[in-house]
Amino acid sequence: MFAVIKTGGKQYRVEPDDVIRIERIAGEAGDEVAFDNVLMMSTDGDTTVGAPLVDGAKVVGTLVEQARDKKIIVFKKKRRKNYRRRNGHRQDLSIVRITEFSGPGAPKKAAAKKKAAPKKTAAKAKAEDKVAEKPAETVADTAVESSES
Repeated sequence: MFAVIKTGGKQYRVEPDDVIRIERIAGEAGDEVAFDNVLMMSTDGDTTVGAPLVDGAKVVGTLVEQARDKKIIVFKKKRRKNYRRRNGHRQDLSIVRITEFSGPGAPKKAAAKKKAAPKKTAAKAKAEDKVAEKPAETVADTAVESSES
């Protein structure tokens, strides 16, 4: 199962529990991030390709940390002119762990198992037996009683 998302002008192929490094997005560590630009989604051999996006598809992740990439040296030179410039650049990054997919083609979440009903106490069981023994009053019985009065 995988999806292709678009963020920061780039495309990423992601699967659940993947950790990706993307361009900086707003938020703090632990925040939930949703990617709505899903270009393609595939589950168990069933592939959905968007035109250009898959309608209703969403990929959700958790922001692990905000970081900075390693420094890239930018060096300019013009020969014979004594012109040399050296600059560095560090890109701001967000590290995101993909948690789930939703939308068409995404697997449904497994329903949480229901807990067994609590056992009834003896007092409640006796009260229910008394209610069960009492005959049910019907509409015909009430009509007969009202006509007798």
